[in-house]
Amino acid sequence: MSTKMSAFWSTPPGQNAQSQQILNQARNLGMTSAISMAMPKPLDLQKTIELNEALIPHGVSETDEELNHRMEVLRKVNELAKEWIKEVSVQKNMPTSAADHVGGKIYTFGSYRLGVHNKGADIDALCVAPRHVDRVDYFTSFVDLLKKQPEVTELRAVEEAFVPVIKMNFDGIELDMLFARLALKEIPDNMDLKDDMLLKNLDPKCVRSLNGCRVTDEILRLVPNIDNFRLALRAIKLWAKKHGIYSNVLGYLGGVSWAMLVARTCQLYPNAAAATLVQKFFLVFSKWEWPQPVLLKPPDNVNLNYPVWDPRVNVSDRYHLMPIITPAYPQQNSTFNVSCSTRAVMQEEFRQGFNMTEEIMTGKATWDKLFEPPNFFVKYKHFIVLIASSSSVEDQLEWVGLVESKIRHLILALERNDHITLAHINPEQYDPVQPEPDTISTMWFIGLVFKKTESLNIDLTQDIQAFTAQVHRQAATAKTVKDGRRIDAKHVRRKQLSSYLPPNFLRTKRLGGMSLSTSTGSLSNGSGTSPAGTFAQPRKRPSDAALDAVMMKKVRTRETADGTRNLEVRSSSIFVVMPHLLPANSGAPSDMILS
Repeated sequence: MSTKMSAFWSTPPGQNAQSQQILNQARNLGMTSAISMAMPKPLDLQKTIELNEALIPHGVSETDEELNHRMEVLRKVNELAKEWIKEVSVQKNMPTSAADHVGGKIYTFGSYRLGVHNKGADIDALCVAPRHVDRVDYFTSFVDLLKKQPEVTELRAVEEAFVPVIKMNFDGIELDMLFARLALKEIPDNMDLKDDMLLKNLDPKCVRSLNGCRVTDEILRLVPNIDNFRLALRAIKLWAKKHGIYSNVLGYLGGVSWAMLVARTCQLYPNAAAATLVQKFFLVFSKWEWPQPVLLKPPDNVNLNYPVWDPRVNVSDRYHLMPIITPAYPQQNSTFNVSCSTRAVMQEEFRQGFNMTEEIMTGKATWDKLFEPPNFFVKYKHFIVLIASSSSVEDQLEWVGLVESKIRHLILALERNDHITLAHINPEQYDPVQPEPDTISTMWFIGLVFKKTESLNIDLTQDIQAFTAQVHRQAATAKTVKDGRRIDAKHVRRKQLSSYLPPNFLRTKRLGGMSLSTSTGSLSNGSGTSPAGTFAQPRKRPSDAALDAVMMKKVRTRETADGTRNLEVRSSSIFVVMPHLLPANSGAPSDMILS
């Protein structure tokens, strides 16, 4: 990689440590000491070479030419941002001599900054401006400047989003660009966004925009070997996408969450080769005792009055099912969308991934097998098909985004249905087999597992109608109601899927039985059940109180000489002691445990 190319997603300052420094520091990374400091064996290195080769056909990396093109695009956008900030400064009566030095900069974050973006992936970017340039300027005069650029197409300003963003295609590269203004007169090119005091006196939208960069950079600072981290993360991301569990909006994990899980694995096995890290990833998280949270470091002792994830203070945080906490202040749970069903699906995928990597490391299988997508449509006998339709391609893009953002609410409603034990949403979007004339349609499928009853006669009309009504209310609130837009939802059996999908999606391949056996509805080997990889009838999901009771059996308090109560927790094979200042005479703690 060229020096120029490394500027946007190179190792942060101080991370180019020599091997001995890594060995000395590795024990101190993370919430606990490392599980193993073992160095790679020849077999581990060979399996890592094989892993790297197995990833190549999947387009997980770009050529030097493609990487250089991205760098050139970012250089041009950076120059445009500086030009725009200077023009705005002059328009606001700043002397030209001063405007020449106010600066401004484009930062990158997400998969590109981590160095794990796929071929053709978009770039997450952040425009940082000085205090006299505001968000109104960004969504007016900067958008106007972009419209004049011949390289810019598909320009969309989404000002009302939770994190306001400008989306565009710049010379063939998709860009999602956020905005933040700092309480500073100038933005120098060498500014490091790590300083927590930069957040002081900022509005919440700027804080959220900055946090993308701050979290990404902190992840890179907290892993002992960035090259091993990157290769392992590329593999895990590909596996998650192939297995249909890569989607934050639908209740699975998004890119930053997967990155944090891999980073935690790297902390626990700091000297392991990438192939070993992939195997240990599945080992650790197939045994992780959710809802104990995953943290990469102790929470920062900073108080700028921004809300942070803390179940001791925020009651709602105690109900998060699979918390993975961002390492930069203000700490947030990156997985608050996870539901009982999506967690159950991911837990089973972790278990199957561990079994598969055990076979790979012992020579019984190759890495290609790990990346084989399962057939979702042979897993269930019942489905809900969701169909979002519009009269034009432009309308459909916006409509699909709105509908998809609400699907997780339907999943939650289905989970509350006493007759349903699992609602498995497939993130893949499908085109209809027989499209309607002058209509653009997109389909999603939800696999259902019903509770075993002697006579199964389930009416899902109320759940479905409530969901469609919610989508239309949201469209009305967002003022996006347009003629031709509609959402249909139907309960269908597997044999009816041929009306919606081509035959190749419906072929079955019987290899063995799987059955749901745990309280979360996850899968394990069983007999007399459905095809391999399918969800058979799970046990009924226990109440929250029952789950809390199970969790409390894994937690005990110990009083120290000074009267401090410590909570002792077992998480996988890692023993954690976290001090919580509990009253000496209090009963069993009900707080969620930071582990």
